[in-house]
Amino acid sequence: MVMSPGSIQDAVQEYYGSTLAGTQDLRTSACCDAGAVPASLKPLLARIHPEVTTRYYGCGLVSPPLLEGARVLDLGCGTGRDVYLLAQLVGAGGEVVGVDMTPEQLAIAQAHQAFHAECFGFANTRFLEGTIERLKELPLQPGSFDVIISNCVVNLSTDKLAVLEGVRYLLKPGGEFHFADVYADRRVPPALREDPVLYNECLSGALYWNDFLRTAGQAGFRDPRLLSDRPLEVSDPELAARLGELHFHSATYRLFNLETLEDACEDHGQAVIYRGTIPAHHHHYRLDKHHRFATGAVVPVCGNTCRMLANTRLAPHFDCIGDFSRHFGLFPGCGGAMPFDAGTADAVAAAQPSCC
Repeated sequence: MVMSPGSIQDAVQEYYGSTLAGTQDLRTSACCDAGAVPASLKPLLARIHPEVTTRYYGCGLVSPPLLEGARVLDLGCGTGRDVYLLAQLVGAGGEVVGVDMTPEQLAIAQAHQAFHAECFGFANTRFLEGTIERLKELPLQPGSFDVIISNCVVNLSTDKLAVLEGVRYLLKPGGEFHFADVYADRRVPPALREDPVLYNECLSGALYWNDFLRTAGQAGFRDPRLLSDRPLEVSDPELAARLGELHFHSATYRLFNLETLEDACEDHGQAVIYRGTIPAHHHHYRLDKHHRFATGAVVPVCGNTCRMLANTRLAPHFDCIGDFSRHFGLFPGCGGAMPFDAGTADAVAAAQPSCC
């Protein structure tokens, strides 16, 4: 039987609203892994109400830098763990809005708003019920968010293009979609996409990584940047047998809402110098998995990287050298191979940090 988008959404709502009592009920680690929480954020997590963290399901900790005073939107916020974490980072001058379609999850998030306002010393959060495929229908001003995040939710969506189009609609020019999710190393067969357990466990709804890049381009997000990734192990023998040769990765991407980005990394003879001024990143700053900028070093970059650093909230922290008056062809090293590290989770763990 072919499941309709509506029946899939109903199944997801039931799974996360009533079937699961807590993270211990999950059958894989795809939807929940906080094994590499940065030390600087652990005190902030400790201030969040225990019921919020116990009933929260996510595949990473989505916390980009430079959020003070920002307006942030959390897609599929669940019980609001990331909302309340980010609320502390944006401060009294910012706002964090959470969107979720599961009433039971939202009820927990809203029940603890007063607790967190008293704990933080300010109230800067709100929650909306709705689906992430229909962001344009929510009472939110277009072009009003500096950053939009999502934590292991896009794979559960029945219309991922609509999600990305809605994200771009709500982002300010130069704004960023910074999100953790699950991706497959090949296209998931239709039969597995109909498997309710595999779907609800954030696996069989995952996009093939190259189809994700294509979908992002369709939505107007050119040159998506992979920040980090880790292979997922499915330890449940029954589920692993159903998946066969399919392999999955948890990955964090950042998409910038910049009209001027090209669909490839073109060389314009430019370079940048990092000033070392981003808090907690004084010695170097990592834009993505392949771009690490040591403080004070002159680093050649492609035109897209230059724009990401010069036309976003990162601009005050970088000096850009050169303009776009010359073109030297494709920037060296720009390729099309699978961006994720190969191998098993055990083999990669020591060398590659997770998306948390």
